[in-house]
Amino acid sequence: MQIVSSIAAMQRLAKKWQRAGTRIGFVPTMGYLHDGHLSLVKRARQAVGKNGKVVVSIYVNPTQFGPKEDLAKYPRDLKRDLKLLRELNADVVFTPSDAEMYPGLGSTESRPTSGFSTYVVEEKLSRTMEGASRPAHFRGVTTVVAKLFNIVLPDVAVFGQKDFQQAAVIKRMVADLNFPVKIVVAPTLRERDGLAMSSRNKYLDAEQRAQAVILYHALQAAKAAVKQKSISAGRMKIDLNEFTTAAPLARLDYMEFFDPETLEPVAQVKSGTQMALAVFFGKTRLIDNARL
Repeated sequence: MQIVSSIAAMQRLAKKWQRAGTRIGFVPTMGYLHDGHLSLVKRARQAVGKNGKVVVSIYVNPTQFGPKEDLAKYPRDLKRDLKLLRELNADVVFTPSDAEMYPGLGSTESRPTSGFSTYVVEEKLSRTMEGASRPAHFRGVTTVVAKLFNIVLPDVAVFGQKDFQQAAVIKRMVADLNFPVKIVVAPTLRERDGLAMSSRNKYLDAEQRAQAVILYHALQAAKAAVKQKSISAGRMKIDLNEFTTAAPLARLDYMEFFDPETLEPVAQVKSGTQMALAVFFGKTRLIDNARL
């Protein structure tokens, strides 16, 4: 397994593989890997076959964090991540620095300032939910993913369904800007009690962790409700808001019911509707979603 930190070196390697007709699978991550990430790496290997190459990037992208978010505290353990990826036979781990990804940027409290001024912005699917709660978040996501696609030159890129809106935004960016990349969205992996795997779960204390499963239980309650009949979105939000905040440490950020293709909110919730929610436990914000 090669570890590459230079953009120029990564591009040379990717172009070499392209000339040889070798397929490239790519998994972008921010590190602190868990089994959910590793399942994406396995999916990338399946997509390109034993003769293909699998690249995993580990980069905590500063442009997708707001000024009061957890950039400085975001969990990092590169040594552990590299060990896990060696065990999965990843071919290359791309670990660029901020100076590589945003040259000449400069920073204030580790956040970008005026030295970088070109962004990729999706203007429709990114407006609601995460986009509304975290202004400029998706601008940072689409920008860094576009840059990574230009560096790694993948044939296939794999993302997780836990970040449903993010995957939808990236798929739209790829279609609109003609990136020659197939996007694969892999299922959410969960802990034994149903909590979606996330690097941020590390922040939870024991009591918060016990209550965090309320996100999964809310999704299951919604699924059970629409098996009987369609329900107005307003009624469902009232019922599930009460259900969710029955966990005393939970603070609901948003709960939405929407069309899984357009991400437009729906008036009636029924089988096939997509549900997403974000909940704070202390300063830790967790997200989850499911098709009902």
